[in-house]
Order: sequence, then C-alpha cells, then structure tokens
Amino acid sequence: MNIYFSGIGGVGIGPLAEIAFDAGYAVVGSDLDESLTTQELQARGIEVTIGQDGSFLKACHAANAIDWFVHTAALPDNHPELVTAKQLGIKTAKRDELLAHIIADKNLQLIAVAGTHGKTTTTGMLVWTLQQLGIPVSYSIGSQVNFGPSGKFTPGSNYFVYECDEFDRNFLHFNPALSLITSIDYDHPDTYPTEPDYMTAFNQFINQSDSAIMWRHDGDKINATQADGWILSDNEVIATTIPGDHNRRNATLAIKAVEKLGITENAVAAINSFPGTIRRFEKLGDNLYSDYGHHPVEIAATLQMAREVADQVVLIYQPHQNVRQHEIRDQYTDQFTAAEQVYWLPTYLSREDPGLAILGFGDLTTHITNLQDVHAAEMNESLWEIIQTARSQGKLVLCMGAGSIDTWVRQQNNQLV
Repeated sequence: MNIYFSGIGGVGIGPLAEIAFDAGYAVVGSDLDESLTTQELQARGIEVTIGQDGSFLKACHAANAIDWFVHTAALPDNHPELVTAKQLGIKTAKRDELLAHIIADKNLQLIAVAGTHGKTTTTGMLVWTLQQLGIPVSYSIGSQVNFGPSGKFTPGSNYFVYECDEFDRNFLHFNPALSLITSIDYDHPDTYPTEPDYMTAFNQFINQSDSAIMWRHDGDKINATQADGWILSDNEVIATTIPGDHNRRNATLAIKAVEKLGITENAVAAINSFPGTIRRFEKLGDNLYSDYGHHPVEIAATLQMAREVADQVVLIYQPHQNVRQHEIRDQYTDQFTAAEQVYWLPTYLSREDPGLAILGFGDLTTHITNLQDVHAAEMNESLWEIIQTARSQGKLVLCMGAGSIDTWVRQQNNQLV
C-alpha cells in the first residue's frame, strides 16, 4: 500500500509515517518547511518534498498510484494537496483512520490511553515498563520521549500502545482490547459544545473497548459500572518513587494494565526507572522546568509535584485558546496557591471562533484565591530577567502552557549555553 503524508514533519503525522514505513508500507510525504523531522525521515530513505502546491502528489500518483492521502484535522478543505487528492480520486483520511487500519492489518491488540489529563505520561510509562520487562511493543505517543522515537512499529509485537486523544472525536475511531482512562474533566469545547457531549463520548469509547481501567470518581461521571472493567478506588494507588500525586496515579494505571496482560512481577521496579517525557515537568536547566499543562486541574497537579521538588515555586503561565478560556474562566480559583508568584501571559490563540471576544488578564483572574501574587506579563527580556533572578535565588521556575511558551523559554535558555 502506498501512503502519502501531508504535513509529514508534524508531531502527529511524522511518527505515524515512521510507523507505516517500519510496518512495510510505501511512504512519501510533504511539508511546507524543512525541519529536523523531515531531515530524519529523509535519512531513513523516505522521500519528502518541501512545498505543498499539489505537484509532488500528482507526480507520485502518476509514478506509483497513491492508495491513501493522510492529513491532520487542521488541514483546510481548500488546501492544494487535499484538493488534488480528491481530484485524483485518492482515499483521504485523518491520521487515526490510518492507524486503526495498520493495527487491524498487523493483527495487533490495541491498548489505548485516553483521558483529559495525563495521557502522554501514562502512555510513556506503559511503553517504558513493557520494554523494561522484555515485551516487544509497538506504540504512538503524543510527545517526544527520552527513551526512543515517539512512534514505533516493532516486528514481532502483539501490542500497540496508543495515546488516544478525544479531540475531534479521534478516539471513537478505535475498538481497543484494553483502555486506560487517566481522568475525565470537561475540555475541548470546540469539539464538544456541552459537558454532557463530552461525557457521552467517553461513555461511547468505554463501550467500544473490550475492557477498561479507570478511577471510581471518573467512572461515576460517565455512569460506568464494574462490568465495564477495573474501577479503582482512590486508596488503590500503588506505592512508587514517581514524583507527583497525579503521576503516581498514572503509574498505578500502567501497572494495572501490565497486570491485566498477565504480568505480575517487576512492574513497579520498571516504572520507578521511568525517565519521563518531553514537556511534562521537563527539566531544562537548574531550577527551570517546562510543562504542557493548560487546564486548571493540570495546573494544580503540576504545582503540587513542583512543591515536592522545591520549597519555592514561580509559575509562568500561558493560557491556551481563547475559546477554551471562555469555558474555564470561572475555574481559575485556588490552583495557584502553591506558587509564590504567578506571571500570567496573554492567551495563545489557535483554532479560534472569530465571534468571541478575546479575554484578557483581568477577565481570567477574577476568582483566583491568591490574586495578590498574580501579575500580568509578556514574553520579553523583562520576564526572562525575572526568571533568572528567581533561579539564582534557588526558586523553581515552572513555565506552563501548550502554546509558544516552551519554544520561547528554550530559546532564551539556549542563549546561556
């Protein structure tokens, strides 16, 4: 089968292209810009072109008919390559549809990790643990990891571990043998207009799974019963050396999943050596950390973990998506009390509703308990000086958000190297 990946340098499409390539499919692709990912794919023998006017797709199809044109949900309907693919009669699909096909084609058992928070870390923990126990595993993780590529097809594996995202209802394309539900809190209002819509989707996902493991309070939100799988009470958290209450809960889910597969020895020791994932409380330098969190529940959990590491924490927070802020603005309350100071950046805008007013600092911080410690800020030299001063005083600085904050702080920090 010949597959064309549009946006092959992207964080979702790139790993999928590697999975397809390793699984024996013919792979080509394109992107608007050259990147480290496109260079790595080319080094592996995958033909990649820079530019997306449709001419490369036509040439590839003429030389060796393309069976699938795979793209992200963000690709607009008038994109030149998508238009060309439809004109040529090529099957078009989002990445999850192709991944479901590969899993079925290779007769793999799907272990899906879903939930509002903690998906990436839990997926990474499960993959790491299986590898340490000598069990071949194929996988796809929604972020870079420290122990290998973020997507991999392993010949001889029976399991495919997948970070199964609810955005755009992606997770409903799958029928897992086992699902892990990390947490359920209303999110993605651009996909689910109401909270009941969100809960119904998770309920449907559980019903599409042969078995599931989740926490009791999450199961109650979607009316799950014990018949749906293993429902864990809060006192069933397994003792590990993983930092952070939420990560110890994530580790428990991964260990329970390994037990579900019939493996009962050495799982705790394996998970205790987990090296972490990129952008999840990732240490960038002395007293400097980056985290992807952008939801009030994630903020509270990550600050709790930071306080296990340091007595004084300074938070740099960048809200994500204006449409999301309209939904969660009243949920910003006591999550920030673990931080000595909070520097609040303008919201990172992405996939926005042009009809919604842009919410600013004053709109979003009204209900915050320790508002006297919260300050409006911009990503500029003054903020970097604040960060550097805090670090020099031995305070842990946590830069949090799913937008541009991570790139900015890495660039600033690299100037010191």
